[in-house]
Formats: sequence, C-alpha cells, structure tokens
Amino acid sequence: MVIFVVLGISVLLVILLVTVFNRFAKNRNIVKDAWGNIDVALKRRYDLIPNLVETVKGYATHEKETLEKVILARNAAMQVPPGEINAQIKAENQLQQTLRSIFALSESYPDLKANVNFLNLQDKLNEIEENLERSRRYYNGTVRENNTYGESLPGALFAGMLRYEHFDFFEADAASRENVKVSF
Repeated sequence: MVIFVVLGISVLLVILLVTVFNRFAKNRNIVKDAWGNIDVALKRRYDLIPNLVETVKGYATHEKETLEKVILARNAAMQVPPGEINAQIKAENQLQQTLRSIFALSESYPDLKANVNFLNLQDKLNEIEENLERSRRYYNGTVRENNTYGESLPGALFAGMLRYEHFDFFEADAASRENVKVSF
C-alpha cells in the first residue's frame, strides 16, 4: 500500500514538473517572439538614422558632437548580441535620448524644419516609433505573464531547476517620457 502512495506522489510530481517546464518554455518563446517584432522595427530605425543624420548635417554643421552621439548610440545598440534582450533595452533607451536631440536641434534651424527630406525622414521615424510602441506593449504583456508565472507558485518552486528566464520590461526611460517642444 505504501508503495502505491509513493508511486502516486512520484507520478504527480513528474506531471507537475513537466507542466511547469512546458509553461516556462512556452512563456520564454512567446517573449522572444514578441521581441522579434521589436527587433524588426529597431532594424528599420537603425537603417533610417544615417539618412537623418546626413540631412541634419548639411544644416547644422557646427552640431557635429550631437550628430556623433546619435551615430555612436546607434552603433552601440546594433552591437548588442542577438538574444540579449535586457542589454538591448538599455541600449535602445540611450539611442532614444540621442535621437530626441536631433529633433530639438531643428528648432534652431528653420531651413531644416522646412526641408522635405527631413520632414519625410521624420514621418518615417514617427511611423517606426508607433510600430515600436505597439510592439513594446505586446512585448511587455508577454514579459508580465512570463515573470508572474516564474515568481508565483508553482513556477517559483521550480524556477531555478527548470531554466526560468526573467525578462526586463521595455519601458521608456525617464528622460524620454518628458515632452520635448518640437514644432514643424
């Protein structure tokens, strides 16, 4: 009789372990898929930034330092190895701050504000940022689900043993939440 009880408990424990493991795997894959949507938009933004910098460079020749910071931030964000989502989030927040400085520059250059190429690039960047915002919301929802499961029962009991992966939320940093007055 004792053997059947021990065997029954063992079977239930194995079923629980398999269920928790599968949920961790599913959540991790959903988060990584959601990050893939963000990654596509980031690549589009990376491709657009050199054109934006070149357009601004023609009007703001003495603002070389600002433009170099944008390129350095872009390059740093591009150098983050694939799969290092938390590191990518930090690099993207830095890039977002430097991009804001380009649009703030345009306030000092009325000809730049009227330039068709600059306006087209700004429109494309705004479209990319809107796509990023939608993707960020979805990603953060999947991260919330993943992290909640890994930090609550029964997931928390087996998190270390079953390769649970905690992900950071992709939130705008404090500086990028501030409204910048840019009028075109």
